[in-house]
Amino acid sequence: MTELLENQDETPEKPVLKILYQDEYLVAVDKPSGLFVHRSYMDKDEIYFALQLVRDQIGQYVYPLHRLDRPTSGVLLFGLSDEVARLMGQAFTNKTIQKTYYALTRGHLLGEGLVDYPLKEKLDKIGDKYVDPNKEAQEAQTYFESLDIATLNETVGKYDSVRYSVVKLKPVTGRRHQIRRHLAHLRHPIIGDINYGDNKQNPFFNQYFGFKRLMLHAKTLNFTHPITQKPIEIQADFDQQWQNVFERLSLNIAELSD
Repeated sequence: MTELLENQDETPEKPVLKILYQDEYLVAVDKPSGLFVHRSYMDKDEIYFALQLVRDQIGQYVYPLHRLDRPTSGVLLFGLSDEVARLMGQAFTNKTIQKTYYALTRGHLLGEGLVDYPLKEKLDKIGDKYVDPNKEAQEAQTYFESLDIATLNETVGKYDSVRYSVVKLKPVTGRRHQIRRHLAHLRHPIIGDINYGDNKQNPFFNQYFGFKRLMLHAKTLNFTHPITQKPIEIQADFDQQWQNVFERLSLNIAELSD
């Protein structure tokens, strides 16, 4: 019992993030699911943050250029100076940076299209306490393309099979939880989404595949370098959990990664 209590008090080993791209102006890492980008009022029990980890790994201050929700994995980009951060901020505002995500969703979502569905801003009770709660819904667009579908002959609730889709997504706008909310709007919520997902499918997925997470991955970031003006593409591979899901559902990772 004493040994168990001692282990509970131990500080988790400091993660080392995979660097996907680095030059004298920018650095990009592969953020794992479950890691906050930076400190917030929600993180009182957290020890490590992506911003801190990247700073310590490369030995200099970094500027976060965009946001990935804690449960989302994939490409996370930082600037290495305030000037680069300013230029990249303009690029994000002007929508000249293209982000490509992959999601595993409930049900068989077929075809492709544009979800053009305005979203009311999601407010945090503490972080957004001074924001007008009556603010009108903001325009929000997300392109989606269904890449493949799969079926498990397992009974969940009133259904005698479990259906999944792998969906490629390119957000045009950048509203909070936009991809998650747009897929829920299509009635194909992302697996593992505790805010907008399926409270029967999520527990089944956790038990069947042996892990619990949001199945949303920021796969690719394309942009023009703010200094060199060269086209840059940064990719984060699917991690082992994603690969295990693809294998068990007999989906071809190579084809889905194109």
